Amino acid sequence: QVQLVESGGGLVQPGGSLRLSCAASGRAFSRRLMGWFRQSPGKEREFVAAVTWRGDLTDYADSVKERFIISKDIAKNTVTLQMNSLKPEDTAVYYCAASAYPDRTREPRVYESWGQGTQVTVSS
Repeated sequence: QVQLVESGGGLVQPGGSLRLSCAASGRAFSRRLMGWFRQSPGKEREFVAAVTWRGDLTDYADSVKERFIISKDIAKNTVTLQMNSLKPEDTAVYYCAASAYPDRTREPRVYESWGQGTQVTVSS
């Protein structure tokens, strides 16, 4: 079983930046793929970004590409989502997730473990 805990959410002005962290424990490396998803009221959970612990695969949703950067620190069992040039539409609860299927980065159903989420609000 993999346990995931997100942190770093908060309130930020449009154009600002936030860094989200996902601390993993419980054999997280066996899940191979780590992803970030987000969900706002009235909408389905949306893929944001994903990266393998091995570092041979990185994927971003078009809506965040070139603004967000996902990275991992194997020694610290941590995955980070650096969010830059934030927009109001980025407002959502952000979830960290782990999957054993690195070939399906954007499908929430294949992610076996999920964190509790951290709120990100972009507003002036």
